[in-house]
Amino acid sequence: MRFAVVTIFPEIIEVYLKHGILGKAIKNGIIDVEVFNLRDFTEDRHKTVDDYPFGGGPGMVMKAQPFFKIYDFYIERFGKPYIVLTSPQGTVFDNKKAQELSQKEDVVFLCGRYEGIDERVMDIVDEELSIGDFVLSGGELAALVMMDATARFIKGVVEEESVKRESFMNDLLDHPVYTRPRNVRGKKVPEILLSGDHEKIEIWRRKESLKKTMLKRPDLFMKKENFDRFDKLALIELFKELTENAR
Repeated sequence: MRFAVVTIFPEIIEVYLKHGILGKAIKNGIIDVEVFNLRDFTEDRHKTVDDYPFGGGPGMVMKAQPFFKIYDFYIERFGKPYIVLTSPQGTVFDNKKAQELSQKEDVVFLCGRYEGIDERVMDIVDEELSIGDFVLSGGELAALVMMDATARFIKGVVEEESVKRESFMNDLLDHPVYTRPRNVRGKKVPEILLSGDHEKIEIWRRKESLKKTMLKRPDLFMKKENFDRFDKLALIELFKELTENAR
């Protein structure tokens, strides 16, 4: 899969791409990420990417021409990509959207700055996406968040079993996890995890996942429609636990 990011601060993106899961996936040739400096597609010697808004008002607006120019350049090289504009006005990005984007062959993120982008650029945008109801200085962080989350669904980037167990995959938050040593400041690892009984461990994990989701994100729990055998066994254990504590 190919990603591209269009920004006036390519260094922000490039530093992140050298590390972690994305860096490893790029090195292994599983994904390709290209970062474009929007200033390289301007039409004046000062490489101007913004101008005053028509009608007056505070701040500056990013010019349309550089975006159209890089769009034409990209299509000439690779064909039509799926264009995402990072925007607080967009649909809120979530795990489902990350899965959808991972099915695309070529995704380009446009990162805005200042007071926004000339509205005419929307002619080339396929989708506006937001990472939450707040405002950032620019779209670079949002693009990185979306790209990182999307890449996890691409085969070979992370282990398939890890993806299946991650939070939100089953409309549930992840269960608690522990590692060595067994005892840290008097707090011990739950004995069930040391038992070697894989079925009991799985039931415990599902129970803790259900409990955490119901307490912290009841909205997610309400979305869950399918309960498999382990979910049902976990709910029975959770009910027993609650009943015993109530006595």
